[in-house]
Formats: sequence, structure tokens, C-alpha cells
Amino acid sequence: MTSVNPFNLSDSEEESERRPNETVDTERSPSDGAPGPPPGNPFSTPVDAEPPTLLSTNRTSPNGEGISMSSASATAMAGVAETRVSVDIIAAQLLRDQYVLTALEFHTELLEAGRELPRLRDYFSNPGNFERQSSTPPAKEQGIVPGGPLNRAGSISTLDSLDFARYSDDGNRESDERVAVLEFELRKAKETIQALRANLTQAAENEVPSQERKNFKSSPEIQEPIRPLEKRALNFLVNEYLLKNEYKLSSITFSDENDDQDFELWDDVGLNIPKPPDLLQLYRNCGSSLPSKRDMVDVAVGADFADLTGHCAVQDPPRKPDLSQQAEVVQELEYQISLLNNEKASLTEQMRKLQSEIQTLKQTVSSPPAAALDCSSQNTSNPASSCTAITSSADPPSVPRADNGQYLDIRGVSEPQNEPPCTQNTPQSHNKLKSRPPVQFDQPNRKLAPAFQQALLSFCRMCSDSRLGAEVSRIADSEESVMLMLGRCLPHIVPNVLLAKREELIPLILCTACLHPESKERDQLLHILFNLIKRPDDEQRQMILTGCVAFARHVGPTRVEAELLPQCWEQINHKYPERRLLVAESCGALAPYFPKEIRSSLVLSMLQQMLAEDKADMVREAVVKSLGIIMGYIDDTDKYSQGFELMLLSLGDPSERVVSAVHQVFIPAFAAWTTELGTLYTSLIPSLLARIEKLLMHGEHGLDEHKLHMFLTALQSLIPPLFAVVLQNAPFTKRAKLHGDIPAIEVTRFPRPASPLQDVATIIGSREMLSALLLLYDHQLEHEGTTGWESLLWVVNQLLPQLIEIVGRINVTSSTCVHEFSRFFWRFCRTFGKIFTNTKVKPQFQEILRLSEENVDASSGNGILTKATVPIYATGVLTCYNQEDDRKLLVGFLEDVMTTLSLSHAPLDSLKASFVELGANPVYHELLLTVLWYGVVHTSALVRCTSARMFELLVKGVNETLVAQRVVPALITLSSDPEISVRISTIPAFGTIMETVTQKELLERVKMQLASFLEDPQYQDQHSLHMEIIRTFGRVGPNAEPRFRDEFVLPHLHKLAQANNSQAVESKRIDIATQLFEAYSALSCCFISEEVMVTHFLPGLRCLRADMEQLSPEHEVILSSMVKECEIKVENRGMGDAQGSMSIASSLVGEDAKTKFLSKMGQLTTSGAMLANVFQRKK
Repeated sequence: MTSVNPFNLSDSEEESERRPNETVDTERSPSDGAPGPPPGNPFSTPVDAEPPTLLSTNRTSPNGEGISMSSASATAMAGVAETRVSVDIIAAQLLRDQYVLTALEFHTELLEAGRELPRLRDYFSNPGNFERQSSTPPAKEQGIVPGGPLNRAGSISTLDSLDFARYSDDGNRESDERVAVLEFELRKAKETIQALRANLTQAAENEVPSQERKNFKSSPEIQEPIRPLEKRALNFLVNEYLLKNEYKLSSITFSDENDDQDFELWDDVGLNIPKPPDLLQLYRNCGSSLPSKRDMVDVAVGADFADLTGHCAVQDPPRKPDLSQQAEVVQELEYQISLLNNEKASLTEQMRKLQSEIQTLKQTVSSPPAAALDCSSQNTSNPASSCTAITSSADPPSVPRADNGQYLDIRGVSEPQNEPPCTQNTPQSHNKLKSRPPVQFDQPNRKLAPAFQQALLSFCRMCSDSRLGAEVSRIADSEESVMLMLGRCLPHIVPNVLLAKREELIPLILCTACLHPESKERDQLLHILFNLIKRPDDEQRQMILTGCVAFARHVGPTRVEAELLPQCWEQINHKYPERRLLVAESCGALAPYFPKEIRSSLVLSMLQQMLAEDKADMVREAVVKSLGIIMGYIDDTDKYSQGFELMLLSLGDPSERVVSAVHQVFIPAFAAWTTELGTLYTSLIPSLLARIEKLLMHGEHGLDEHKLHMFLTALQSLIPPLFAVVLQNAPFTKRAKLHGDIPAIEVTRFPRPASPLQDVATIIGSREMLSALLLLYDHQLEHEGTTGWESLLWVVNQLLPQLIEIVGRINVTSSTCVHEFSRFFWRFCRTFGKIFTNTKVKPQFQEILRLSEENVDASSGNGILTKATVPIYATGVLTCYNQEDDRKLLVGFLEDVMTTLSLSHAPLDSLKASFVELGANPVYHELLLTVLWYGVVHTSALVRCTSARMFELLVKGVNETLVAQRVVPALITLSSDPEISVRISTIPAFGTIMETVTQKELLERVKMQLASFLEDPQYQDQHSLHMEIIRTFGRVGPNAEPRFRDEFVLPHLHKLAQANNSQAVESKRIDIATQLFEAYSALSCCFISEEVMVTHFLPGLRCLRADMEQLSPEHEVILSSMVKECEIKVENRGMGDAQGSMSIASSLVGEDAKTKFLSKMGQLTTSGAMLANVFQRKK
């Protein structure tokens, strides 16, 4: 075969999707009887207009075999077409040349096109084709790859090419391989199942014998029995229709009756059966499929082709699907037009009827005066008949009844059936409806015996001997009788109503319970209401609560207490949390309607019990919200202490949603009550401050940070009501005017409130009033002072000093405490405003934080600059406002603190806490780098050392661009400092960069700098530098890039361990050995390649063990176990029995090693942190 184009295989996937009919026509085998393109037809262009040189005389059938075109076509195309390559030949060539990935891609594309090739299917289904051979196959079978049976691309992870040790540090390679094999077997099993189901589907299709089918076709009146496949398909479509149209209960019942079918998966019907449209679409298509219209389309197409001239006489086959599809679209549109016309006619008729009814009602409304006049003027012998005659022209069904409950009793034929319309305007009481004259009926002019007449009527089949029959025959004739009837019937109706629709009964139950005269029946109805739904959802509970509130408004507090409250009490310990939730929500919703004595006693006790005992978070959350509502209505001052205890109890709840409800509802409501009592700033806030001080006093050996957080957040929620009290009790409050031009409040004036109840405008009453008060507030602070302003003086002279004193006592190393207090001061300053912050808050902090060396006790570190006051002032006060002056003040303060602490040799914990808190916000990264650059260029080496230490804290949160542009140049500047201490101080920051940064250029610069520290002869005897490097390697090694760890960290640790063997000074030797032990303990958890382990890790461990044998025998046991385990790992890897990644901490499994380790563990004298590193896993 010459000039073969191997890429001329088939149409693309897009072409196949665009022309499915063409593909079927042109690729069908001759045995199917499908004609190919007409020979000699100049309009039968090749698919996708392929060039003549790519035309083929062979087409590929779905089974992969070439199918010849007709001889006429072959003759016509012989001059311009080349022989097309068979797909099977291409597949065989790919497999022969070991282009397995290309073959797999080819196989996938054929599968997607629906043209599976047996050769490729069999090859990829056989797992033996992918198992590595122990012996090297001949070069002939290897193709162009001489090194092995299968050359795999590095980017493609296959079952036998995965290096599981590369991806795992836990040593689970065997289990991972087993999982992969099982997944492969599972996939093959699923394919087998699908093939079997396809065979079953085909068998189900052929269940009816062909002879019976012929009988059914010849006799259309005889319906062919449903096949199993058809039944399953129809079941699926029916269930889908029920679900789409909200018939969920019917769908559940239908699914239960067909439990042998999975309605979630269409493939359960039959794997090779395409899913038809839904029932609605099938119905519409069925109604619009008119055979006559389809026949007309076919005739028209034939006529068009008959009119064509000679060379255009043959129809182009690809246009047939388009014309038939267009015909279907036209039919569908016509069907929709007919539906719309029918709907239009229906609506027109309905509108006409409504207009007729409106006219009738208008006549009815205008007729009563005339009717009354006629009734009074006519003979009184038959007043009802005269009134009836007036309105006889109206259609009785269309007139709404206004009889207010007088109905027919069907047990007596002489009872009234219709009330005269003329009586609807008579001012009679509903209780006197029975005194109305009975309605008269036309009596026939017959002389039937009464017994005969009664016997005749007995054939009407009426029943009144049962309970329901008695109720039906005794229709109520007054409001009272209606209520009695509903009270008797509702208990029988409710159990027979679907659970999902029972809320529809709520109005009926409530109206009956509201108006029923008997208390026992009312209790029964309310019991039904609270037990109406087994587990009411949120919407159903809201509906019940709405009904309860409406009931309470109607009946008053006495009946609410007597009838509704017992229902709540009965459900307080119900087993379903939704029912207990309903009780909790009811107590809050009904709080305004309870008697005040009950509100502050029984209801409060119920909610307190539920808060303390209920285990469901959502119930306790609702309890807290209801308690907040109760606090908004309570007026018993003796309950203040109980409310305070409830606040503390709910704040200590373990659920976050409960605590959130406390801050959103309870605390604002409780604060509003204490504001009215005048105890907000005289009792409530001082009580919380006293508890914080007590906590700090008893927390010398360990502060309970959870309780501190609880009290601080409560204080934070009290800031808005405190500021509202300051405004409302100000000297200018009475001068506030709402009229005039009042500027709007800035959006950023106040912090975002946690709930509307914490919004100062809501507490004050309106945003207009708040805006007017703020104008006067700022003017008063700036020009008139605080004389006579009791509430504000308490804030300035008592609250602030006490808070600052508390801040100075908390542990500066506790980042949680620092963050909580910083957030409190930030919200406090933002709420009270910029003028208050600048004139009242900052001066008090600055008076305490006198930035001088005398203010730092270097010997004990007890100076105020070493306390948490520094970070809280910097992050909580100086960051409240972000203008240029405020940023300059913050930068100057941090520079002064850094300088003062450095020159005083004081601890840097306060400065570190400031950098950590500020560094969490990217807005302040540039500002912090400016502060550190000030330290880099400082004249004092102590300040430069401090600056280098601070870079370590800042690197983790700063983006890599700033690290490359600002951090690394500053560190390189410091690494060439004349003072060796400054250079050593840069090592932790360089290590952190290696741990967090991913830019290769940046990492290479840092690596070169660290290499200069290790390899430069001038640093060979620098003990402190070696200690810092080993400590840094142990900290960042497990998290650093593996290449950096293998090529840089471990070789240099080996050199340092080897050099330490010859260290003459014993104290330096033990220091280095201890640091090496911690570093190796941390690095032992990482995966280390066999080469690096043999070359550097094991030799370094042996050197360290030699040191520990002489200096610290208690460590020697652990090191010996580590060395032994590493040697075993190396031996196992050499034998091909890999155990996965190294895990030294879990290697002490031998009984002898375990006994020695446990016996020596208590004798170690090193730090707890070092021991923890023995078991440290990679993070």
C-alpha cells in the first residue's frame, strides 16, 4: 500500500455529533441493507468536504472492520481517492511499536464515537499486558526502547509506574498497590455486569415471539402484552413525573410497590436503552404527531425533486433529517397555538361569568331597601314569598350567603332551605337566628298519603345513624353550634390528614379553640395543635407560633396562662428536639401576652431549666433568644441577679450558635433593662470587670483563656448600649433637634453590629436622632469638656484606668489574650469616636508607656514596655483610624519600642506580639517593613539584631513579591554586618524563607547565603552560629522542599555531627549534640531516599551516637534504635521489599528496644520541647 495517510481515520467527534444520521447511513454495513451515497451524484459531497486525496473506498464499521463501498462508487472515485487505512491496522501497528499511550488515546476516542475495536479492547482488558517482566524481552519486541518492556511517560501515573514511596511518608506502599489492583478488578467487574445487563435487555426485548407480534400488528384491536423492559421504563417515567410535580407521598408508595427497581438510575431499566423524554413531553408529542402532515411533507419533498433538472434530479440525503425535524417543530408550534387558543377561550368565558356575577352582586346590594319597603307594604300572610320574588331573577349559587350559620337540616323536609335575602340586613343578633321565620317551599297540588310520601323519600339513601351521618344531617344553625360541631369533628379529621398538609388545619383548630364554649374541648384542641405534626420543620413551627400569637391576642392573658402555657409545659421534655424547640420559641413569642407575674416566674423558670438541661444546640439557642425577649418585657427588679446568672450560664455554653444568640439577643435586651434600672455602668459592667480581675489573680499558673474570652466578648457587646447611655445622659441631650439639615452618619462611623439590637441607632430610636446627638457629642468633647457628664466621666476616670491596669497583668506571650483585648479596645475606640480616642484614650496609654530606658527593668523584665500593654495599645488603639497621621504615630511608636527594648537588653515578647497581631492583616505589611528597615540601618548592633529577629515573624504572612523586594535585600544587608551577632540573627529568617517561599531564584539566593555561613572559614569556630543553624535546620527541614533537605540540610548536618566528634570543649560538644539530636528527631519523620540515607543520614546518626555514648548515655538508647531501624530499612530496600517511607518515631516496636526506651525515658534531662520532637510528625 503506497501513499498511506494514517490520520485519515474517521470523522471527528464534532462531525459525528453534528450529523448522527449521516454517520449511520454511511457507516452501516451492507448486510443492513442501507444504501450508500448514490453513485455518480455530483451533489453527494464527502463528509465535511474532505479533499479528494483523503477520500477512501473503505469505511469502518462499529466493529472495526473495513466495509467496502459499492463498486460504482469505487469506480467513480478511483481517480481521486487513495486506499483508506483500516483502523485495525493502525491499532495493530501502535501496539506492535509499543505506543501504548497513543493506542489508549485512540481506544478512548473510538469508544466515545461508539466504535469499539476488539483488538484494543482485548489488549487493555488484559492486566498481563501491563505487568513488568523479570527478564528483558528481545530488542525486536522493545521497539525503540531498549531498556524495558514498556516505556512510560513520566507525566502519566499508571498502576505499575507509580512510585508509592514518593507520595507517602507513612509506609503504606503495599496497601496502596493492593487498593489500585482492587480498583482495577472492580472496574472490570462493573464492565462485565454492564455487558450482562445489555444481554438481558436484548433478551427482554425479544421475549414476545415473532408470530405473536405479527398477530398483534394484523389485529390492532388486540393489545400486545407489556414487556418487562417496557414496564420498567414506564415505571421510571411515572415516578419521575410524580417527583417533578410534588406528589412525593405517591412517589414513595409507588417506589415501595416496585421495590425491585432502582428509580434513581435510568441504567437500571436497561443499559443500552436511551432515556426517552418525560411523560409531559411524550403526551405533547403524541398529540401533535399527525400522520397526514408527515405524509404531506414527504410528498412535497418528492415533488420538489421531480421538478429538478437532469443533474439535480437526485435528492441530497443529508437534508432529509432537517426537513423532518422542521416539520416536527412546526407541528409542535401548531399544537401549542391550539392550546393557547383554548386557554384564551376559557379565560374569556370565565371573565364573562365574573362580570355577570359582579352585576348580580351590585343589584343585590342595591335591592334591600326596596325589598324591605315591599315587604312592609304587602300582605303579611306570606312575607317570605314576597321577598323571594324580588331576588328571584338572581342566580342563587352566584350570590354569597349572608346567613351567618343558618343551614338546612335534611332530616325534616319542612325545615328551611334558603334564607330570604331581605333578612340579611335586619339588625338581629347571631344568637337569635332561630327566631327567623322558616323558608316556605312550593307544595305540589297532590294528594299523596304521608306514609306513601315518606316511603317514597326513603329511596334517597340518606344515612344518619352513624357518627358522621349524624353530624352531616345536623347542620349547625348558629355560631355556637358551629364551634360544637368543629370541636366534635376535628379530633377525627386530624389523624386522617397527610402529615405534609396538616398545617392547613391550624386556622380551623385555632378558631375553634378560641370560640369553643367548653374548656375541656379547648384544651383538647390546643393539645392537637401542639401535637399536630410529629417533628415540625421551621416553616411549620412558624405557622403554629403565628397561630398561637393570634390566639393570645384574641383571648387575653388569663386564658393564655390557663390554656396555652400548660401545653408548653407538657412538651418541655419531649423526646423530639423539634417539639422542645417549639416550646422554647413559644415562650418567646407569647412573652408579651403572659401575665407579668407568670412571665417573670414560671416562664423564666421553664426557660432556665431548658437552658441547663437540654442537650440539643438548636433548642438552647431558641431558649436564649426567648430569654432575651423575656428580658425585654420583665419589670421585676428582683430578677436582675437571676438574669445576670443566666447571661453567664449561656455565655459558657459549649455551642457557638448558642453563644452567638447570647450576643445577638440576650445581652442587648438585658443591657436595655439595666439601662432603665440605671445599673449598666454601676453594676453590670463592674461585675464583669471584677470577674476578669479575679480570673487574672487566680490564673498565675495557667490562665483560663476560655473564660477570659467569655467575659471580654460580653463587655464588647455592652459597648453600644454604654455609648447610648453616654449620649442619652449628656448635657446636650435636651437640645437635640430632629428638624433642619441633619447630615447622614458615615457608614464607617461605627463597627458593624452583630445584630440590629447592637446598632446604636436602634438603641437610641432612629438614625436621625443619633446623627443629631453625634454632632452635639463631638462639639461638646472638642469645645466644652465633660463637666457634669456623669456617665462619660465614669468611662474616662474609672473604666479606662481599670482596663489598662488589667491589660498590664495579662501574659504577653498569650496571643489569644492579646487578640481579644486588642479587638475590644478597637471596637471601644471606634464606637466612642476619634475625638474621644485622641483626647481621652491615647493620653492615658502614653502616660503609662513612657518610652525611656528607665521604664524598662532589664534585670527582671517587669517593665511596662515588656507587658501586653504595648501590643494592645499598638493594635487596638493606634490602628482604629487609618489616616496618614495615625500611621505615622504607629510607625514611630513601634520604632521607639524596638529601640528601647534593644538598648535595654529587655525581652522582645511585647514587640513580637505586636508584629504577630499586625502581621495578620496584609494592610500593615508595608508599615511593618518600614519599621524593620529603620532597625536595619540603625547605628546600634542591638537594634539591628532585633530587626533581624523580627523578620522571622513577618516572612510567613507576607506575599512573595514583598519578600523578594523588601525582606531578602534587608536580610542580605544584615548578613554582611560587621557584628557577628547581627549575622547570626538573620539565620532563622533565612530558614523561614526556605520553608515558606516557592520562587526558585529566591531560594537559591537564600541557599547561597546559608552555604556561606557553613563553608566560610571565618565561621568554623563560631559555636553560636552552628547552634543557630542546627536549630533552624531542625525547625524548617521537615517542611522545606525535599530537594533542599536532601542536598543541603542533611549533608551539612552530617558535617557538623562529624566535626563535633573532635570538639575539645565538652560544654560546646554537648550543646551541639543536643541540638543535633532534636534536628535528627524531627527529620527522621521525613521520607529520605536510600542514597541520602546511606550517604549522610546514617553516618550523621552514628557520629551523634558516638557523642552521646560519652556525654549523655540516656540518649544513646534512642539513637541506637534509630540507627538500627535505618539499617533495616536500607537492607529491605536493597532486597526489593520496600516498607514505605521512614518513620523513626514509630520504629520502636521491638520488645527489647521498647523496654530500654521506656526505662530511660524518665532519666532524660533535656527540655520537654526536645522530647516532643522525638515524636513529631511532618506537618
